Amino acid sequence: MILPDVQAGNPDVKISLTKVGVTEVKKMVEIARGPKRPIILIPTFDIFVDLPSDRKGANLSRNLAAIDKVLEDAIKEPVYAIEDLCVDVSKELLAKHDYASRAEVSMQGEYMMKRRSPVTNMECQEVYDICADAVALRDGLISKGIGARVIAMTACPCAQDIMKAEAEQKLRKLGIKQGQIDEFLEDMPMPTHNQRGIGSIKIEFADHRDGENKRISIESIIDIIEQSMSCRMFELLKRQDEEYVVRTAHQNPKFVEDCVRAMAKNLVQKFPDLSDDATITIKQVNEESIHRHNAFAERIATFGELKREVNGKAIVKAKEPSVTAKVGRRKAKV
Repeated sequence: MILPDVQAGNPDVKISLTKVGVTEVKKMVEIARGPKRPIILIPTFDIFVDLPSDRKGANLSRNLAAIDKVLEDAIKEPVYAIEDLCVDVSKELLAKHDYASRAEVSMQGEYMMKRRSPVTNMECQEVYDICADAVALRDGLISKGIGARVIAMTACPCAQDIMKAEAEQKLRKLGIKQGQIDEFLEDMPMPTHNQRGIGSIKIEFADHRDGENKRISIESIIDIIEQSMSCRMFELLKRQDEEYVVRTAHQNPKFVEDCVRAMAKNLVQKFPDLSDDATITIKQVNEESIHRHNAFAERIATFGELKREVNGKAIVKAKEPSVTAKVGRRKAKV
């Protein structure tokens, strides 16, 4: 008995749909790291194809079959990059949905990295949010993206300068010589209010698996974000470690804007061979401790634009870039 394919029928309202699929699909993924132990992730996938106006519905079970097939194949050959895994799933979607012209896969998950406390050298595990996605078109064009979201610490430069000026004035009244005041203030950073900073970077580019942009390390992106704030956060700290973290953060105060600019500079230095037409989205949110509001800064640009600005060829006004590496403009979600 042949069962009817209801999805293949004509819809009552013949309108094409941009995305049809399934969301919140959890799968186990093993990421190879060469000689190191593989990383085990349990990410969440969103899987979509477009739907023509003459088709009632998509065969959603094929979405799950596509991701299962790719993950089964990955057991035989190691997966080194989560964005390439998304590319493979998007290709398989087009193979299974012959009526679709576009397939989109996004993945979000948590990534564990081992860290050591800065002074006592205690080992701890830190959790970071990561994401990857891919878009494949029937004509063969493919784009992919990778990103991370990291929480660290920032210290406000403005309040610190106010406290520094007040301390200098009081030390003068106590008869302390200016040279000694300068030495003290250089060695002992003044108090200021702190924020929990949330930084994120998303890199989107064309799929050149055999050429440039071959692999972008998610760990490198995480390091760039952490290094661009006042100080890292650590899950486990002893008193000596706490003193180090507080002192380091107050010796390196940063506005929310400073963090975005530092991420841009560090990204250019870390990945000098990234394609100029790659799209970079950098965001920073500082959760204020003395205000009810939060501070926010963002930059969206091509990598070529960032390189020119970092190297001193500034663009007067940041603008929304025209994306050539991206297949279908989508707002980066990190």
